Amino acid sequence: MCRNPLVAASLVLLWSVVLGIAFGGIALADDAAAIRASSDAFVAAFDRGDARAVAELWTADGQLVDEAGEVYSGRPAIEAAYAKFFQEHPAVKIDVKIDSLRMLNDEAAIEEGRASVEPVPAGATGSAKYTAVHVKQDGKWRMALVHEASDAAAAPSSKLQDLDWLVGKWTGEERGATTKVVCRWLANKTFLERRYSVTAADHSTTSGVQLIGLNPRTGQIVSWGFNSDGGQTMGTWLAQEDGWAIDAVGLQSDGADTHAVNLLTKLDDNAYAWQSVGRNVAGQALPDTDEVILRRSDPLKPAK
Repeated sequence: MCRNPLVAASLVLLWSVVLGIAFGGIALADDAAAIRASSDAFVAAFDRGDARAVAELWTADGQLVDEAGEVYSGRPAIEAAYAKFFQEHPAVKIDVKIDSLRMLNDEAAIEEGRASVEPVPAGATGSAKYTAVHVKQDGKWRMALVHEASDAAAAPSSKLQDLDWLVGKWTGEERGATTKVVCRWLANKTFLERRYSVTAADHSTTSGVQLIGLNPRTGQIVSWGFNSDGGQTMGTWLAQEDGWAIDAVGLQSDGADTHAVNLLTKLDDNAYAWQSVGRNVAGQALPDTDEVILRRSDPLKPAK
């Protein structure tokens, strides 16, 4: 991007996918074809240096986080960053390799991959990895979040390693609702992915995904959340004596501002409590949620 051309190079990865990916046992050929068409549009726009066309492939409030931790929020900022990159590197072309793409539901997908540029600009490493979230809005697939990481082998920082015990499968029940969470490492253990679903007593279901990583500039643990209803959040993780308080701000699908403090309290390696407090939507206070106890439902971390 503006400082590292590999940021720009890797974005095309986000729109390439092999036809026939299945979700829930049903082949999403139409969605895969639409994402592939967006990939072609990205390549064409990138090769002609059209920053506006590239930025249009994001959601209106989408985010790009480069390897240095610089955050570009919204299409205008992303367009400006691309315009600067194209001005400084008008002859650079892209090459992409997708490592994985998984459908979270029929309106969201997460992808991991690698990218390289040619010729390699002076001072660049030549390759980078990315993690990205795609969402479908108004029938079109767009990027909601792109996060870059170095392609060099990496180990999780001590701060992020503190969350390693979350890796695995978890289940919780409260007042007839069942919560399921699956957590795993991504990109050489530089990010954690938490996928969740909540099935209410009336059998209605909501779901989403949360990506957890470090701000390379501040060393702060941060997260990005995307709900199946189109809502989005960005959280700052603050260490507590027995867990974490996540200060989360975001938007509902209708554009209303949201804020909450989510409390994650570790009970032991096989159980934790989750509660959302201090909630408000569009300035209107909401009651705290019930505390949900989630227990490990896989054998990855046997009780000590």
